[in-house]
Amino acid sequence: MTRHPNVPRRLLATLTTFATALTLGLVATAATPAAEPARAVTPEHGDGDVILNLFQWTWDSVAAECTNVVGPAGFGYVQVSPPMEHIRGSQWWTSYQPVSYRIESKLGTRAEFASMVAACDAAGVGVIADAVVNHMAGAGQSGTGVAGTQFSDDSFAGTYSAADFNDCRSNISNYGDRYQVQNCRLVSLQDLRTGSDYVRGRLAAYFDDLVSLGVDGFRIDAAKHIPASDLEAIKARMANPNVFWVHEVIGAAGEPIQPSEYLGSGDSHEFDYSRQLKHDFDGQIKNLRFIGDGKLPYDRAGVFVDNHDTERNGESMNYKWGAKYVLANTFLLSWPYGSPSVYSGYEFSNNDAGAPGANDTTVPDATCGTGRWTCTQRWTEIRGMVGFHNEVAGTEVTNWWDDGGNLVSYGRGSKGYVVLNNTASAVQRSFQTSLPAGTYCDVVASSNCSVTRTVDGNGWFTASVPAYGALALHTAARS
Repeated sequence: MTRHPNVPRRLLATLTTFATALTLGLVATAATPAAEPARAVTPEHGDGDVILNLFQWTWDSVAAECTNVVGPAGFGYVQVSPPMEHIRGSQWWTSYQPVSYRIESKLGTRAEFASMVAACDAAGVGVIADAVVNHMAGAGQSGTGVAGTQFSDDSFAGTYSAADFNDCRSNISNYGDRYQVQNCRLVSLQDLRTGSDYVRGRLAAYFDDLVSLGVDGFRIDAAKHIPASDLEAIKARMANPNVFWVHEVIGAAGEPIQPSEYLGSGDSHEFDYSRQLKHDFDGQIKNLRFIGDGKLPYDRAGVFVDNHDTERNGESMNYKWGAKYVLANTFLLSWPYGSPSVYSGYEFSNNDAGAPGANDTTVPDATCGTGRWTCTQRWTEIRGMVGFHNEVAGTEVTNWWDDGGNLVSYGRGSKGYVVLNNTASAVQRSFQTSLPAGTYCDVVASSNCSVTRTVDGNGWFTASVPAYGALALHTAARS
């Protein structure tokens, strides 16, 4: 059964107000954000809508991780790197230069991909495939792809010829010019003529092939470089045009192309969300309260702390931020805006570097605990917060409090409560919640409930929150 992480997620709750908390001599009052929209997730497919982006993981590695970690942790989906034949090379970006739509890549074979999808499905986890739709390999290149397909500048054997590419043969030089952005070459990549009937049909067939293998949805790479109407036409050609899509549209102030244009064929990633996380965690996190203001509708936005591009270009935080990076992911998974993606990649010093051990045609299986894979999904804080996110789905923000700077706390209805301490000192204080009385596991402090907090009959508890640390309680995790 095809699943959609965002459907129906259209039931907007009425804005509510909450009682003010008077602590440390400070009072904070304001309307809360709308309640998180209800999500329809079919019972056989896990607990929630959190996406885990397993960047450059082989299909065999993804299958094992779905079974052993991702499913048990409550992730709803894994996003995998592009499943298509591409140019040879050890760099990560070779995965984004297709030479054919064969499901054969340095990450595995078609049979391994199908086996991975089945294993993830059995673990209650859907699969979202990163799909390269805008272009093929770079102009001026020739040779054979990782599966042996011959290609040259204007010829991709069995797939495309010169007539299937746009007439503009120069690189984009002005992002204020819509025509250039959507018809010229992105860093010399051969730009597909997505307005043609043949190209649309060929792309729709590729999507249909992946859906036939059990894929649940797609991240549309470089969507900004394709007219929104072309993407709508391609999706309409699919056997099931209701399959989930989320578009990579890197919106920027003053540019003519914005993420909202693409909502006709799916959701869009909200890059301003990750930009604000970086700004606020480097400044004052009290401003996170208004993170949805001026952005995409919260039930149409894909959000993340970082992805494979932004972690390298400095646009967002990344694993090198250490404890603050963990705090940002804690916020991502506790705040009711958008469909969250947790990113799991590998350590790097060279922005072009491929996955650990990668060569021209293969990538070794990911290994957590050794080597350079970050394995974010295995961190105690991340696993705890995925459970938190699933438990509080559909609830409003309550009991917001901040100290005017970098200590904030808030509840999620009567189901959860979070404290974020973005300061260099531990903080001990009492917090007012809407939780029922009881003893709760602190899900970011331990995975076995070795750290607990006791909430009294009036909803109060007292705790010490570590420097650059967090605390999170929810009703599905009690001692």
